[in-house]
Amino acid sequence: MIKVMVVDDEALARQTILLLLKQQQDIGLVLEASDGNQALEVFNQHQPDIVFLDIQMPGQTGIELAQKIADQCVIVFVTAYDQYAITAFEFNAIDYLLKPYDDERFYTALNKARSKLNEVNTVNYQQVGEIVQHMMEEQSCRFKSRLVVKDPGRIRLIDVCDVDYIVGAGNYAEIHLHEGKTILHRETLTTLESQLDPQHFIRIHRSSIVRRSFVSELRPNEKGDYTVILKNGEQLTLSRSNRHKLDELIG
Repeated sequence: MIKVMVVDDEALARQTILLLLKQQQDIGLVLEASDGNQALEVFNQHQPDIVFLDIQMPGQTGIELAQKIADQCVIVFVTAYDQYAITAFEFNAIDYLLKPYDDERFYTALNKARSKLNEVNTVNYQQVGEIVQHMMEEQSCRFKSRLVVKDPGRIRLIDVCDVDYIVGAGNYAEIHLHEGKTILHRETLTTLESQLDPQHFIRIHRSSIVRRSFVSELRPNEKGDYTVILKNGEQLTLSRSNRHKLDELIG
């Protein structure tokens, strides 16, 4: 629902707009203010989407108020003075209603404001989508799809999708692959952990990393740790210091 604020020092002018808005199904909260200072307080408290704003008012003028709120809402100026029109549009006002106006003219301005709101919302969603996509791409680039294993006289490329779990052995790591193959790799677990996507791999102990989908069972132990049963029957330990990762492992 759209939140609207009507700012005018003339009560009759405010009531006219309120009556016209009352017939609109998409208009929710309608706020009133009789001067610029009060309007600013109401605006900061409720953050309306559309503001119908008079120009000549006590406290501060509509132009002064627009300077403070124009980038946070859609403004329609409603005034008896036509000399401020150019200044009003400099604040990106969507329309400039000259009093007196008829119902049709008012609804034309309201529809312009609606369109502007939809345009802003669409742009925002697009921007959010682009930001999320960019973050996902950056994250994807951080993690490797292949591990480079250097052996005497050759370099092997191991597809990460073939890795079930990794066990640390000092400065080496035993990489356990599908079909029971094991490869000794001169790299620490900490280094390997930074190369693997945490959506698929999780470090459950200072000496082991496991593919989440390769875990078949968890058994709690008296000491507060867990025995992790893998799909091939092998057993690893989820240490007490990593117990906070239990939900991640189950999920």
